Order: sequence, then structure tokens, then C-alpha cells
Amino acid sequence: MADITEITEQEKVKRAKKMMLWFGIISLSMSFAGLTSAYVVSKERPDWLTDFEIPSAFYVSLALILISSLTVHLAKINIQKKNHSLGMGLLIATFLLGLGFIFCQFIGFNQIVEAGFYFTGSESTITTSFLYLVVLLHLAHIVAGLISLLVVIVQHARKKYSHGNTLGVELAATFWHFVDILWIYLLLFIYLV
Repeated sequence: MADITEITEQEKVKRAKKMMLWFGIISLSMSFAGLTSAYVVSKERPDWLTDFEIPSAFYVSLALILISSLTVHLAKINIQKKNHSLGMGLLIATFLLGLGFIFCQFIGFNQIVEAGFYFTGSESTITTSFLYLVVLLHLAHIVAGLISLLVVIVQHARKKYSHGNTLGVELAATFWHFVDILWIYLLLFIYLV
């Protein structure tokens, strides 16, 4: 009888943690929806840039984030199937792809500045300031995702996920997919709007 109660308690904790993550994801989605709504409203300003082009590095970062979404998914599957070494390799690959994403974002910022568009100061525009804010806010969430991946990598190295308990991996993968989808949305939004 104690085993049934213990399983029930573990399930409750697992569900609670997943619900907290989804609550956070929904809250973050609403924040970014508000920012993109402000972007649309600000687009009517007379000083809005109409000839601004998205830096090519942002498209490279898109490719990296799409690949990382695949690697984190495959890592989760392999860890759940107790293929620990492949799971670890895929987790590390996801982490490295995330670092590559950040690197490409800063290359993109440099391309924007080289094109003569500044983010702050007297030479800045409302367009580039919005872009800077949205991309930096997304980068903050990528860093949070990398920290969670790093925790999962360390926990996996300690064999925490060897007894079928893969909650940490599942939560990290869900959050990573969220920041991936968020970047796709932001890039399409900036491109189309």
C-alpha cells in the first residue's frame, strides 16, 4: 500500500512541476505577444525604418536552433530508452548548438551596426531599439535554457536518470523547444511585419 501512495505522490510532484513550467511558458508567451503588439503599433511612426534588412547571421542562428530542437528531442528519447551515452552526446550537442546560436546573434548585432543602424544613442532608431530589446530578451531565455541543459548534463553524468525518472530531461527539453519556437516566431514576425 505504501508503494501506491509513493507512486501517487511522485506523480503529483511530476504533474505540478510540468504545470509550473507550462504556466511560465504561457506567461512568457504573453510577454512576447505584448512586445510584438507594441512593435506593430510603433510601425506607424513616421521615423520607422522601412528599408531595414534582417542580418544573415540571424538566419544561420535559425538553422542552429532548429537542429538543436532535434538533438534535444533525440536526447530525451535516448535517455528514456536507457541509451545513456548517445543521450549524453546529444545533450552536449544541443548545448553547443545553443552556444553557436548566441554567437550568431552577436554576429547579427555586429552586422546591424556595420549597416549603420545603432541600438541606442542619438543615431539609433525606434526600429533597431525594438529589435535589440526583443532579441536580447530572447537571448536571456536561451541562456536560461542553456543553464537548464547544463544541469541536466551534470545530473545525467551522475546517473540521476537511470531509473526511469526523466523529469529533468523532459522539462529542459520542453523549455528548449519553447525558446526554439519563440525564435522562429520572432524571426518570421520581424521578416513579415
